[in-house]
Amino acid sequence: MKTKTTHSVIKSVDLQIGYHHKSVVNTVAQHINFDVHSGELVAVVGTNGIGKSTLLRTLSDLQPKLSGEILLNSTPLSRYKANQLARQLSIVLTEGIPTKNLSVLEVIALGRQPYTNWIGNLSDSDIELVKTVLKDTGLNDLQDKKCYQLSDGQFQRVMIARALAQDTSLILLDEPTTHLDIYHKAYVLKLLKNIAKTTAKSIVFSTHEIALALQLCDKILILQKEKSSFGTPKQLIQQGSFSDLFESDLISFDPQSASFKIN
Repeated sequence: MKTKTTHSVIKSVDLQIGYHHKSVVNTVAQHINFDVHSGELVAVVGTNGIGKSTLLRTLSDLQPKLSGEILLNSTPLSRYKANQLARQLSIVLTEGIPTKNLSVLEVIALGRQPYTNWIGNLSDSDIELVKTVLKDTGLNDLQDKKCYQLSDGQFQRVMIARALAQDTSLILLDEPTTHLDIYHKAYVLKLLKNIAKTTAKSIVFSTHEIALALQLCDKILILQKEKSSFGTPKQLIQQGSFSDLFESDLISFDPQSASFKIN
């Protein structure tokens, strides 16, 4: 029986993230080490304000790292020019799009921007890819609707579809299940898992939904200020990595049920 071969898509080595303010360095988190392979769905979890969004912005080169190394498809992130990077990774931030007056089809077609000519005309292959993405994300019936007419869950699917249309090996998403009820949270994460498995794309997303991440993700990065833990859910549970994530006077992690309980 053949085993599926994968390759490293994004890797960090002793990464330190944060901000420079004049001559002062504000470290948000450090000693971050992980290695995400093709076809993997990976969650970034941690307490509020720990730097999950900062990490995703750093991985997408929207802000500089403080130190350490980021390798994207075995090449240092710093070596990519903007147009090259747009063909390697796509990112969905919590801000969404500047205007929701665009149709679903128009927003998804924006994902082809790194490949179009200078006036933005879509080729036949671009159009075919957009049609495939519409089908795969279940948005065919909504393609002519304006984005302001959509529910939060539908709009989130559109943003994922736009990233998918960009056709990159890596997709980064900042809290894609925010404002969704439990059904639609599970729906979106199941959709992401299916995309990762069927397209061999790597998907890394930040989330507060640790229970869902434990059930659906291939690997999890537990982000903390002085250290990070990375591995499969089973490995992290066995290592006790979730036990010190929150203050134990109120919440504790039960490894038997793989869930947090109120004390």
